[in-house]
Amino acid sequence: MSIRLLGRSLAALAAAGSLVLTACSSPDTASKADTTAIVVANGSEPQNPLVPTNTNETGGGKIIDAVFSGLLAYQADGKPVNDVARSIETSDSQHFTITINGDRTFSNGEKVTSRSFVDAWNYGAKKSNAQLLNSFFEDIEGFSAETDSELTGLTVVSDTEFTLDLKTPVSDFPLRLGFSAFYPLPSIAFDDMAAFGAHPIGNGPYKLASAKTWKHDESIDLAVNPGYTGPRKAKNGGLRFVFYASLDSAYADLRSGTLDVLDAIPDAAIATFEKDLDGRAINQPAAVFQNIAIPERIVHFAGEEGRLRRQALSLAIDRPQITKVIFDGTRTPAKDFTSPAIPGWSGRLDGSGVLDHDAKKAKQLWADADTLSPWTGTFTIAYNADGGHQGWVDAVANNLKNTLGIDAKGEASPTFALLRTAVTDHTIDSAFRQGWQGDYPGLLTFLRPVYGTGALSNDSGYANPEFDALLAKGLAEPDVEAANAEFRAAQELLLRDLPAIPLWYQNVTGGYSASVEHVTFGWNSVPLYEQVTKHSAP
Repeated sequence: MSIRLLGRSLAALAAAGSLVLTACSSPDTASKADTTAIVVANGSEPQNPLVPTNTNETGGGKIIDAVFSGLLAYQADGKPVNDVARSIETSDSQHFTITINGDRTFSNGEKVTSRSFVDAWNYGAKKSNAQLLNSFFEDIEGFSAETDSELTGLTVVSDTEFTLDLKTPVSDFPLRLGFSAFYPLPSIAFDDMAAFGAHPIGNGPYKLASAKTWKHDESIDLAVNPGYTGPRKAKNGGLRFVFYASLDSAYADLRSGTLDVLDAIPDAAIATFEKDLDGRAINQPAAVFQNIAIPERIVHFAGEEGRLRRQALSLAIDRPQITKVIFDGTRTPAKDFTSPAIPGWSGRLDGSGVLDHDAKKAKQLWADADTLSPWTGTFTIAYNADGGHQGWVDAVANNLKNTLGIDAKGEASPTFALLRTAVTDHTIDSAFRQGWQGDYPGLLTFLRPVYGTGALSNDSGYANPEFDALLAKGLAEPDVEAANAEFRAAQELLLRDLPAIPLWYQNVTGGYSASVEHVTFGWNSVPLYEQVTKHSAP
């Protein structure tokens, strides 16, 4: 989903023993703005009903983040500030006392209390509920991946205070508390979670405009929630997310003024969009990572044969050429599995040479794999047609054909939701494109949810006890830099095993129409929609 930059003040306070975050306010609205005007932005059909703990893709994530608010919010640069929380205090990075503001409500009028958080987190953590973000609760005392269990580490002290006990000290845990897995839920949600997800009731800056506002595969309308009083208070009259079938259509609407904010540019416009939009273009670094995942269950990709073939594929890909020709410099060839936008990143990991372009070595490794089992079939890369991926997928396939002498091709799924369903149902029988936005500003968010054994976003099925142990060791470190050293060591195992092939880090490229102002894209590539102001139509 998304990533944020860790401020040194937060790390220092956590290490020192007491973490107390204070709220800040949003920028003033422009005097000419029409606070009743609806801002129109691009989106995609959510994969699932809109339940925070079961949403791990960007289409649903944009909506969830607009409708709900958590203990913390993240500013544009990733700095965390208090939202529902009044304070988060700890002396050891294991035991926390959390105090919340007592004046917050859900959009149905129900009061947000400590119980709203504790019940929501217990629901997300319960095995039988099979929530996609279940693994985010695994550090809390009482969590079990094997059986249904209560999070015994959560205790309600009063309506405005609860305590949180972790199994061990976790260096970056406070930073996670602005992520959607940790949002609260109203009591009505637990009556029928599927029905609730079709029309969620949140406590964020927006709410669903009506009972029929979600027009599937078309759009969703959000109205301003007048009861929200946190740092993300809306400066416009609401949002409409339009679910486009292609980025080309979205870009055409942006240029015509039908669309106000676009958070991705189609391949065909990459070379010209900054000139086309005349000062209204966005091209800035963001913590977004693209790779090709290859599950071991696919024929020819298990064991030593699979490792050799993954290394050969990686070495056959000419990342510098593709990022220059296809993306016109809006991508940077990957050196690891995280992002240079994150504190602790290093582009000098042992084994990172496997991400270089080396046709000769690629051919040799592929031949070595053939001695174990001769290659048969076609190497296919599945991707979603509504995300503007065909250009680079075709370029990668051509690299593989030309270097390895095999048949390689892309295979388009009509929508992101359909691709993700095939991936999460484990019915996909090929390699597939995978993008990852960090969920909070730390290296771990790119690693454990995606490659940890049994993690619900571990789409490649990777399982390595040594990797898991290094992550656990890093988590137990009270010092953030010591933790990052362990996380970098864990990545060196990934570079050896390549459960996914890193491709490039992604700049956020987008733009906005002449009708809007105060358009800011955050550290995680997502626009801060609540800050956008819109002029009335002439």
